[in-house]
Amino acid sequence: MSTSPVTPASPCPCGRDASYGECCGALHAGRATAPTAERLMRSRYSAFVVGDTAYLMRTWHSSTRPPALELDPAVRWTGLEVLATSGGTAFHTEGTVEFRAHCVAGGRPDAQHELSRFVREDGAWVYVDAAE
Repeated sequence: MSTSPVTPASPCPCGRDASYGECCGALHAGRATAPTAERLMRSRYSAFVVGDTAYLMRTWHSSTRPPALELDPAVRWTGLEVLATSGGTAFHTEGTVEFRAHCVAGGRPDAQHELSRFVREDGAWVYVDAAE
Protein backbone atom coordinates (compact mmCIF):
# COMPACT_ATOMS: atom_id res chain seq x y z
CA MET A 1 0.00 0.00 0.00
CA SER A 2 1.13 3.53 -0.61
CA THR A 3 1.97 5.87 2.25
CA SER A 4 -0.73 8.31 1.16
CA PRO A 5 -4.07 7.27 -0.30
CA VAL A 6 -4.49 7.46 -4.05
CA THR A 7 -7.52 9.61 -4.87
CA PRO A 8 -9.23 10.12 -8.25
CA ALA A 9 -7.36 13.45 -8.56
CA SER A 10 -3.94 11.95 -7.71
CA PRO A 11 -1.38 11.38 -10.47
CA CYS A 12 -1.92 7.86 -11.77
CA PRO A 13 0.53 5.39 -10.20
CA CYS A 14 1.09 3.78 -13.63
CA GLY A 15 3.17 6.76 -14.72
CA ARG A 16 0.95 8.06 -17.53
CA ASP A 17 0.28 11.79 -17.63
CA ALA A 18 -3.27 11.57 -16.28
CA SER A 19 -5.10 11.48 -12.97
CA TYR A 20 -5.85 8.13 -11.39
CA GLY A 21 -9.59 8.72 -11.89
CA GLU A 22 -9.15 9.34 -15.63
CA CYS A 23 -6.56 6.61 -16.15
CA CYS A 24 -6.35 3.34 -14.22
CA GLY A 25 -9.15 4.25 -11.83
CA ALA A 26 -11.61 4.13 -14.74
CA LEU A 27 -10.46 0.60 -15.57
CA HIS A 28 -10.55 -0.50 -11.92
CA ALA A 29 -14.12 0.82 -11.59
CA GLY A 30 -15.23 -0.90 -14.81
CA ARG A 31 -15.96 2.39 -16.64
CA ALA A 32 -13.41 1.47 -19.34
CA THR A 33 -11.40 -1.50 -20.56
CA ALA A 34 -7.73 -1.61 -21.46
CA PRO A 35 -7.31 -1.07 -25.22
CA THR A 36 -3.80 -2.60 -25.25
CA ALA A 37 -1.76 -5.13 -23.31
CA GLU A 38 0.49 -2.33 -22.05
CA ARG A 39 -2.48 -0.40 -20.64
CA LEU A 40 -3.69 -3.56 -18.93
CA MET A 41 -0.25 -4.13 -17.42
CA ARG A 42 -0.12 -0.51 -16.23
CA SER A 43 -3.60 -0.83 -14.71
CA ARG A 44 -2.60 -4.05 -12.96
CA TYR A 45 0.46 -2.31 -11.50
CA SER A 46 -1.82 0.48 -10.24
CA ALA A 47 -4.14 -2.17 -8.75
CA PHE A 48 -1.18 -3.44 -6.71
CA VAL A 49 -0.52 0.14 -5.57
CA VAL A 50 -4.11 0.75 -4.43
CA GLY A 51 -4.70 -2.82 -3.20
CA ASP A 52 -7.46 -3.71 -5.70
CA THR A 53 -7.25 -7.52 -5.63
CA ALA A 54 -10.68 -7.87 -7.27
CA TYR A 55 -9.38 -6.09 -10.40
CA LEU A 56 -6.23 -8.23 -10.41
CA MET A 57 -8.31 -11.40 -10.29
CA ARG A 58 -10.76 -10.11 -12.94
CA THR A 59 -7.91 -9.37 -15.36
CA TRP A 60 -6.09 -12.70 -14.88
CA HIS A 61 -6.57 -15.41 -17.51
CA SER A 62 -8.98 -18.11 -16.35
CA SER A 63 -6.42 -20.88 -16.97
CA THR A 64 -3.68 -19.33 -14.78
CA ARG A 65 -5.67 -17.32 -12.21
CA PRO A 66 -5.02 -18.42 -8.63
CA PRO A 67 -8.03 -19.26 -6.44
CA ALA A 68 -7.24 -16.29 -4.17
CA LEU A 69 -4.80 -13.40 -3.95
CA GLU A 70 -3.45 -11.70 -0.85
CA LEU A 71 -1.20 -8.68 -1.20
CA ASP A 72 1.73 -8.23 1.16
CA PRO A 73 0.98 -5.14 3.28
CA ALA A 74 4.74 -4.71 3.89
CA VAL A 75 5.34 -3.97 0.18
CA ARG A 76 4.84 -0.39 -1.02
CA TRP A 77 4.99 0.02 -4.82
CA THR A 78 6.88 3.18 -5.77
CA GLY A 79 7.27 3.34 -9.56
CA LEU A 80 6.91 1.59 -12.89
CA GLU A 81 9.19 1.45 -15.92
CA VAL A 82 7.87 -0.09 -19.14
CA LEU A 83 10.97 -1.42 -20.89
CA ALA A 84 9.54 -3.00 -24.06
CA THR A 85 6.32 -4.19 -25.66
CA SER A 86 5.57 -6.67 -28.42
CA GLY A 87 2.15 -7.03 -30.04
CA GLY A 88 -0.67 -6.26 -27.68
CA THR A 89 -2.43 -3.59 -29.75
CA ALA A 90 -6.02 -3.44 -30.97
CA PHE A 91 -4.85 -5.46 -34.00
CA HIS A 92 -3.36 -8.34 -31.95
CA THR A 93 -4.69 -11.23 -29.89
CA GLU A 94 -1.54 -11.61 -27.78
CA GLY A 95 1.31 -9.47 -26.58
CA THR A 96 4.13 -9.11 -24.11
CA VAL A 97 5.19 -6.26 -21.86
CA GLU A 98 8.60 -6.13 -20.21
CA PHE A 99 8.65 -3.93 -17.14
CA ARG A 100 10.41 -3.12 -13.91
CA ALA A 101 8.19 -2.35 -10.91
CA HIS A 102 9.95 -0.60 -8.05
CA CYS A 103 8.95 -1.08 -4.45
CA VAL A 104 10.03 -0.84 -0.86
CA ALA A 105 9.78 -4.19 0.90
CA GLY A 106 10.64 -4.55 4.56
CA GLY A 107 12.04 -1.02 4.52
CA ARG A 108 14.48 -1.79 1.67
CA PRO A 109 14.30 -0.69 -1.98
CA ASP A 110 13.63 -3.55 -4.37
CA ALA A 111 12.31 -4.12 -7.89
CA GLN A 112 10.51 -6.81 -9.83
CA HIS A 113 11.58 -7.32 -13.45
CA GLU A 114 9.20 -9.34 -15.59
CA LEU A 115 8.24 -10.14 -19.17
CA SER A 116 4.48 -10.57 -18.88
CA ARG A 117 2.33 -12.39 -21.43
CA PHE A 118 -1.16 -11.17 -22.28
CA VAL A 119 -3.94 -12.53 -24.50
CA ARG A 120 -7.51 -11.61 -25.27
CA GLU A 121 -10.14 -13.62 -23.41
CA ASP A 122 -13.75 -12.93 -24.38
CA GLY A 123 -12.46 -9.88 -26.27
CA ALA A 124 -10.68 -8.30 -23.29
CA TRP A 125 -6.95 -8.19 -22.55
CA VAL A 126 -5.96 -10.44 -19.61
CA TYR A 127 -2.68 -11.33 -17.92
CA VAL A 128 -1.53 -14.91 -18.56
CA ASP A 129 1.85 -15.28 -16.82
CA ALA A 130 5.48 -14.29 -16.82
CA ALA A 131 7.23 -15.58 -19.94
CA GLU A 132 10.11 -17.96 -19.40
